[in-house]
Amino acid sequence: MQRILSRTRLRPGREFDYEQAHAAIPPALADRLRSAGVSNWSIWRDGQDLVHLIEVEDHRAMRRALADDPVNAAWQAVINPLLEADDDYSGDDDGIPLVWTLEGQA
Repeated sequence: MQRILSRTRLRPGREFDYEQAHAAIPPALADRLRSAGVSNWSIWRDGQDLVHLIEVEDHRAMRRALADDPVNAAWQAVINPLLEADDDYSGDDDGIPLVWTLEGQA
């Protein structure tokens, strides 16, 4: 299981819209995420900054599986206008590099 940390940034004034969209994501999207190996996805907001913790079997495989998925595309059409930069699920994004963990220090 991988734990991937990533971040995105909201457009100014879109905080409420983003939080409303995430009050409950569409059940079909939750199913697609689980099918792509996601066991949990948490999002924190600090002002315009969003921090995502994704717990997933294989992050790159998940992104490839969702890149052309119509359910994910519909969700991205809702979410991307709220963000400063679109995510088209292309590329080899590995999130923010991990520096240290307490559990990893023996």
